[in-house]
Amino acid sequence: MVDKKGKPTPKRKEAQAKLNLSPLSPGASKESKKALKAQTRIRRMEARAAYMRGEESALPARDKGPVRKFVRNYVDERRSVAEYFLVMIMFVLFLTLIPIPMVQLLAVAIMYSAMILISVSGFIMSRKIKKLVVEKYPGEPTKGLGLYGWMRSTQLRRLRAPAPQVGPGLRKKK
Repeated sequence: MVDKKGKPTPKRKEAQAKLNLSPLSPGASKESKKALKAQTRIRRMEARAAYMRGEESALPARDKGPVRKFVRNYVDERRSVAEYFLVMIMFVLFLTLIPIPMVQLLAVAIMYSAMILISVSGFIMSRKIKKLVVEKYPGEPTKGLGLYGWMRSTQLRRLRAPAPQVGPGLRKKK
């Protein structure tokens, strides 16, 4: 280790030159800044497209691996009540605005019954996913897979990311 005591603190330019760093160039031309911004935007759009296609290299850690892909495909090839929950809640909200107590009571009953149905179906699906993963991928950890599948099933099909690779009732999209 070099003894740094007894010497003056180096100037910023000297320290950056020593580390081979270039300072931010305030004098860079507007054209070069625009070109850099456009390139960054294009790279971001390409990365987003790769993510939505489900390319393994573009996926975040929570979505990577054959087990997670299996869970995504398992969820995507089925229709569930959970994916329509948001639409149902909007309908219930509309019903609660009607000033008839019986209609409002019906709306609340629809909401709670949908929540119970979604919770029970999510629990059952979670158990089934874990069972299938243990059968298909022995030795792979199943921690978090049930919740991963259930949360994916609660999203509208069009809004799922990465985009579904299979359709409802189909094995593979062509």
